[in-house]
Amino acid sequence: QNRQDLEELVDSIGLSEDKTRKLEESISSLNQDSARIREELIASAARRKALEAKISDGEDRLAKLSVREDGVKASLRERRGVLAEVLAALQRMGRNPPPALLVSPEDALASVRSAILLGAVVPGIRGETDKLVAALKELTDVRQAIAREKDDLTGMMTASLEEEKRLDLLIAENDRKNTQTAAELEAERKRSEELASKATSLEGLVSSLEGEITSVREAMEKARAEEQRLARLSDAEREKERAAAEAGMPDKNRIAPAYPFASLKGKLELPVTGEVLRRFGDADGTGHFSKGIVVASGPEAIVTAPADGFVVFAGDFRSYGRMIILNTGDGYHVVMTGMDNVRTRQGMFVFSGEPIASMGAKRVASAAALALETDRPTLY
Repeated sequence: QNRQDLEELVDSIGLSEDKTRKLEESISSLNQDSARIREELIASAARRKALEAKISDGEDRLAKLSVREDGVKASLRERRGVLAEVLAALQRMGRNPPPALLVSPEDALASVRSAILLGAVVPGIRGETDKLVAALKELTDVRQAIAREKDDLTGMMTASLEEEKRLDLLIAENDRKNTQTAAELEAERKRSEELASKATSLEGLVSSLEGEITSVREAMEKARAEEQRLARLSDAEREKERAAAEAGMPDKNRIAPAYPFASLKGKLELPVTGEVLRRFGDADGTGHFSKGIVVASGPEAIVTAPADGFVVFAGDFRSYGRMIILNTGDGYHVVMTGMDNVRTRQGMFVFSGEPIASMGAKRVASAAALALETDRPTLY
């Protein structure tokens, strides 16, 4: 409920025309430079994921505060008798009418403290009165903390909305750099759907796509040529390129992975911000063992490429739902499913950290989702 209330507030705020115009101007100032557009895409996606992590943490804190508030309220209800006795004593002394206990704990706290100072509390209930003061103080503090947390969350969600708009503009600008015609893209999409409907396994799908889809085949050939070029380098040249990549300065126009995929074991970032529900080798709830990771994310969370690679497939496949398959070199493939909106296409070479999809508002129904007890958007 808290998230829904905050989202409604953020939606009502929206982005001003001035803010939207400034975003559009900042994107147009990139001067059609593909490398700069891609850099901005990756940086924007990283900021968005960082905000999503902060929002998730904030929501957890808010939920815990709400539980704590309920507990304090229950404690105060048990002490209504003590409060009534204290406030009745104040009224007999001509003080103001008693405030509502749970509606205005600050006023109730002030009244009880006044009663103590004025000597209106009889010795027999002084101990209970002290407990009442502590509970009222705690309720006041919790409500103030909830208000601060909501303010912080609203600010972060507004910033995330701005980053989402920037990402949309960058992706649109990046798409305009595509040299394929609409007719070529549509023909490849239909052929891919046909191959997907005939494939009986992921391995069969990958094999047919890499052999029959022109953009995928060309991307493979370019990547293979680049790998052969790297193989021909001297040890000194190869070490220089490796050092540049490890220093975070790989070739901005590269068409093959900056790192051998096998060397990235244990170093890959999660494609989506969220909670890991299942890791490689865990029981999957169906009598088998997981062959990958399962991550529950927030609604509409951004999904980024976990490594450099070219897109072999981006679409629906059997009962898996929407799927992206990346060829990350050296015979390795990364398969992701569970997204709601795919924002890449076959044959594209994507960099690690580049946005390629987004999650939905809740979990997408698929074969992989059957054994999970969560309605959160889930990436497999």
